[in-house]
Amino acid sequence: MKVTTGARLKQIMSERNLKQVDILNLAEKYFKDGVKISKTDLSQYVNGKTEPRQEKLYILAEALDVSEAWLMGYDIDRERISIDERLREVRENAPTYAAHHDGEDWTEEELEEIERFKEFIKNKRNK
Repeated sequence: MKVTTGARLKQIMSERNLKQVDILNLAEKYFKDGVKISKTDLSQYVNGKTEPRQEKLYILAEALDVSEAWLMGYDIDRERISIDERLREVRENAPTYAAHHDGEDWTEEELEEIERFKEFIKNKRNK
């Protein structure tokens, strides 16, 4: 069962001894193009009244240095991985993909899906 964003926010707040105002202060430097998170917004997210839209979820994930998918409640690593790091991983694993290639060309999206699946299998093995 997927955990809520509110539960993830509460978890981070507990682990890092943060208050909602602390999260807002961390998030402030990521406010841009008129997209901000108000005290009311954050309170509603934490209490499970509403879920943040994508642009606000991005701000929270950046501010808390966690992955957006983890913050959304998916059972994946919370570590935030940059696009550059993901591309490096794909390039490093290109021979692996080629070794299992069955004649089809993989799109970037398919390669990312393969990477996510690999991580899922690794995490499952380590439990």
